[in-house]
Amino acid sequence: MNTIRYRRASEADLPEIVTLLADDLLGASREDSSLPLNKEYISAFKAIERDPNQYLAVVELENVIVGCLQLSFIPGLSRQGMWRGQIESIRIAADHRGSGLGQKMFNWAIEQCRARGCELVQLTTDKSRPDAISFYEKLGFKASHEGMKLALQTRWPAHSHQSQSQ
Repeated sequence: MNTIRYRRASEADLPEIVTLLADDLLGASREDSSLPLNKEYISAFKAIERDPNQYLAVVELENVIVGCLQLSFIPGLSRQGMWRGQIESIRIAADHRGSGLGQKMFNWAIEQCRARGCELVQLTTDKSRPDAISFYEKLGFKASHEGMKLALQTRWPAHSHQSQSQ
């Protein structure tokens, strides 16, 4: 595999990021990759960009974006003030899936969390994604907690409201 470059996403990357987010069964029903880009994506990007505890990353091969993920660094009082790293919105371009890129992205993300002083890395995944669950388990993640979500506003069609997790 060629050299992988990880970098902070820029606003100019948003159309490619949204395309990656929409390129799976769940994402297709809840993302809007049409152009011009939905202004909500731009507002969300600006909020992420302003927050020092957020890192929206893109992954490039030969100057082409082939993956993305978002890291959230979460301070907490429990566990004696432990910081957590939350990995969200992990996507790999379809033509690079199965190439080992996902494991490299996770290794990089975990190192970013470690460098920020996090003592725990966590993620959520939709229960309808058994392949993703198996992949995360192979990386050492454990299903130690039951995750729950409460939708406060429905932006997605009624048929997809039960699967709004990452």
